[in-house]
Amino acid sequence: MIRVTQVKLPAGHRPEDLKRKAAKLLKIRPEEVKAVKIIKQSIDARKKEDILWIYTLDVETEKESQIMKKAKGPNISLARPQAYIFPKPGRSPLSQPPVIIGSGPAGLFCGLMLAEAGYCPVILERGEDVGTRRRKVEAFWRDGTLEPESNVQFGEGGAGTFSDGKLNTLVKDPAMRNQKVLEIFVEHGADPEILYVNKPHMGTDVLSLVVEHMREHIRQLGGSVSFGRKVTDLIIADGHIAGVMVNDREIIETNQVVLAIGHSARDTFYMLHQKGIPMDSKSFAVGLRIQHPQRMINQSQYGREQDPVLGPAPYKTAWQSKTGRGVYSFCMCPGGYVVDASSEPGRLAVNGMSYHDRAGNNANSALIVTVTPEDFEGTSPLAGVEFQRMLEEKAYGQGGGRIPLQLYGDFKEGKVSKAFGSVEPEMKGRYEFGNLRQVLPDALSLPLIEGIQAFEGKIQGFARYDSILAGVESRTSSPVRIHRDERLQSRIRGLYPCGEGAGYAGGITSAAMDGIRVAEEIAGEYKPLR
Repeated sequence: MIRVTQVKLPAGHRPEDLKRKAAKLLKIRPEEVKAVKIIKQSIDARKKEDILWIYTLDVETEKESQIMKKAKGPNISLARPQAYIFPKPGRSPLSQPPVIIGSGPAGLFCGLMLAEAGYCPVILERGEDVGTRRRKVEAFWRDGTLEPESNVQFGEGGAGTFSDGKLNTLVKDPAMRNQKVLEIFVEHGADPEILYVNKPHMGTDVLSLVVEHMREHIRQLGGSVSFGRKVTDLIIADGHIAGVMVNDREIIETNQVVLAIGHSARDTFYMLHQKGIPMDSKSFAVGLRIQHPQRMINQSQYGREQDPVLGPAPYKTAWQSKTGRGVYSFCMCPGGYVVDASSEPGRLAVNGMSYHDRAGNNANSALIVTVTPEDFEGTSPLAGVEFQRMLEEKAYGQGGGRIPLQLYGDFKEGKVSKAFGSVEPEMKGRYEFGNLRQVLPDALSLPLIEGIQAFEGKIQGFARYDSILAGVESRTSSPVRIHRDERLQSRIRGLYPCGEGAGYAGGITSAAMDGIRVAEEIAGEYKPLR
């Protein structure tokens, strides 16, 4: 195969144009091209009147050696296909199956890889299966009845199930784990385009189906996935994990436990701290969700309000405030919704979500400001958890238990909004006007205002008076990092802190990749059970 990069074609071109363009660049006839495989696809919208799709292609032809002798230019080379390789099994015996706590991306991918290799993992999920979970979350959005153990944060698929389902990551990937994650998603029902588009996403609707298929596959391979089973204690003997307690009554013996608990398992963080599991508080970011008309974002990014070929436009913004705090967009959802993502009574958090078609009227994004342990009260490893809770309690109070909303212009002035402007909210969950300046302290609100004003210079209308803010966005990442060594184990041997909740990932893909890493460590040391 010959790899050709920087292949440029007009947006909306025909599929056969790829073969013709590849042939032209290789200086051969189109009929000499046997096959073309898309490796990467991205959009170049710098010239709004001439938007291009940029490709990296692998081209199959019988004249490969002749072409490479004559090929000139940095954009033509021999393709060197790489593939993910799972390690050979170790020699140490396993007396019981590994136990995985949590069925988010880290837990599911760790479980799937171990199940495929014959380790019969046991996945314990405190929440419910994705179908039951969706019904209860939708009921919560309608009537406000919160299920503390089954909500936007807890349940099969993890917090990412109710999101845009973004699959891009900045993690360096020489071992090809990222590609393996995407391939597994496609095998379980995702659109194959996620294998090559620059910013892949699935949407909450597709992700739910994929998660369900992965669960059933794990079971077919000899693994176990069960719901309503919250790990409430760890059994430790002589510095090594010996088992877990489930729902305060059932003990499961095991010498290998994967902590894939997610970033919102606060009660579990406290249990781990009481058990002496080493951890630290860490920096993260908090802020608000902002909504704009999607047509406005399209106009800014693509030079047109709507384009069926390009679809809803995303954006990404960042700013360094005068105080030194970073202000940036996070988890931007084209054509999406702001959702009530609460998981604790008396506290309120929001997130963003899109369906696969991204057909909502608004674009929304978290606009967040960095916070560090210096912002937290006390020196406890759980000080960041309490900081989050403090903000969420204020948000709950400002909305009377509903999502507090405020027009951006009123946020600047610190007054409660009376009516919406031309931007209508796109929400999942009940909402009410409130004063978000009373939720975020000035140390965070003022950099946020500064950033929004700066972003106006990049996206016209970003700082419009009637853009809608919602709060509080407090669950951007874990507030703790649970220590692990080069073998990915805690000081308690056999305990593997894993994924976003443990502080080692920042989204669906990186969490899944970390789950694969932990599976590799277990498999590389122990013999399969079957």
